[in-house]
Amino acid sequence: MKQIKTYDVVVIGSGLGGLVTALLLAQEGKKVCVLEKNNQYGGNLQTFVRDKTIFDTGVHYIGGLGPGENLARYFTYLDVLKDLDLEQMDKDGTDLIAFENDTARYPLAQGYEHFVEKLLPYFPQEEQALKKYIATVKEYCKQFPLYNLQSGFGYNEVFMQQSVQHVMEDITPNKKLQAVLLGNSFLYAADYSRTPFYVHALTVNSYIQSAWRCVKGGSQLTKAFVKQLRTYHAELFRHQKVEKLNFKGKRIESCETAETVYKADAFVSDIDLAQLFSMFSDEHRHKPYVKRIRTLKNTPSVFSVHLVLKQETIPYFNYNIYHFENEEAVFFHKAKQASKPPMMIITTNPHKKGSIYAQSISLMTYMDYDVFAQWKGSFNTVAGKAPRGNEYEVFKSGITEYLLNMLTRYFPLIREQLVSVHTSTPLTYRDYIGSADGTMYGFRKEAAHPMKTLISPKTKIENLFLTGQNVRLHGILGVTVTGFLTAGEMLGRDYFFDKVFKKVGHD
Repeated sequence: MKQIKTYDVVVIGSGLGGLVTALLLAQEGKKVCVLEKNNQYGGNLQTFVRDKTIFDTGVHYIGGLGPGENLARYFTYLDVLKDLDLEQMDKDGTDLIAFENDTARYPLAQGYEHFVEKLLPYFPQEEQALKKYIATVKEYCKQFPLYNLQSGFGYNEVFMQQSVQHVMEDITPNKKLQAVLLGNSFLYAADYSRTPFYVHALTVNSYIQSAWRCVKGGSQLTKAFVKQLRTYHAELFRHQKVEKLNFKGKRIESCETAETVYKADAFVSDIDLAQLFSMFSDEHRHKPYVKRIRTLKNTPSVFSVHLVLKQETIPYFNYNIYHFENEEAVFFHKAKQASKPPMMIITTNPHKKGSIYAQSISLMTYMDYDVFAQWKGSFNTVAGKAPRGNEYEVFKSGITEYLLNMLTRYFPLIREQLVSVHTSTPLTYRDYIGSADGTMYGFRKEAAHPMKTLISPKTKIENLFLTGQNVRLHGILGVTVTGFLTAGEMLGRDYFFDKVFKKVGHD
């Protein structure tokens, strides 16, 4: 017989969205429980260790954490900022954009004026275009008040309907400059002709304000949230995969894991929506909104290579390199081109403050789930080891070799400086993060249908709410804002946000 536990709110999934929503509800005096299927809390905040070296799953750098900046204000309200060990990245070039046929490395700097100043020597005829780009990014951000933790909940559809291509071509016809300005679009899986420009603006603006790395990895974000949750007497349970939802009319009475039944007045889902819908009763599974959400397309997944380095061989670099085969690879990324990916990101992480040498390097490139479709029936995690076979390993090795060859452009002796090489595929992300096809950024935003992917935190089931990257916007900031929206729906939007604004100020 299963044991029964009762709470005010049960949060299913402990990704950042689940942690933010849970903490906000716990701060309001709710008896909260968080259920996580894995060994680690945090979803994409998870880290893993190879050869005593920490690697990030998904959080490689964070924007907007400077004094008074947007994410810093959100994290201050949540009381987690004080517990984060951060190191600011190179202000002269957080991201360096590089092309195979070009020896220049184009810097995307921190600070609006500094951003223009650092690119101007490379594009001396484009000063007005650079200033217009910054002004446009700022103007788009103003259209979303909660982005800056300011009052207002509406959306200006005119701004939401403009594609990246439409806006960038209005800023400048210079394709090289466009490619550079969009060079870090891996942050949101841009599709040049389809992605709304507001997604670009909301994503990159924070990094232009300031950019930071988490010392010893992004899992410290999880630890800071868990610490606060326990301060407010929330209970968190690992290895608790929800397998069943029990309905009574238009409400959920309880959810079940293998050992326990969790009863609650309200439930919050931070898991993949396809997985959530699979647990719906027949009555709810066929609702129009469920069918609509099921038609949405996901952004690509990622193939990653994680390199453990020999000690004191490669100096620590406090920036990222975005490498492209050519300019066209920025505009039209080929996630299905598995054997020879046309782009990759080169990044590292400080293992301590003021690192002199890099301890690791990570490489990432787009990769469609379909590329690994022949192994989709496999499942392999630390908790459930099930190797996918030699053919899978050989296939991964071919991609890895190609990426390492590209890496020698920046680190010619890299092969001699390696201790070990490790990889993650879309199947890895699927198995550990829980998204159906390993997507890193959730649903694909479409400028032609901007409202289609704006999903309400409140569902047609009276006591079920949604949080996480698929509800509004992905990324640390986007998911944090979503967590606040979800809490507002549950607590009463006017009451909750009036309280938030009074505490943090409107600016």
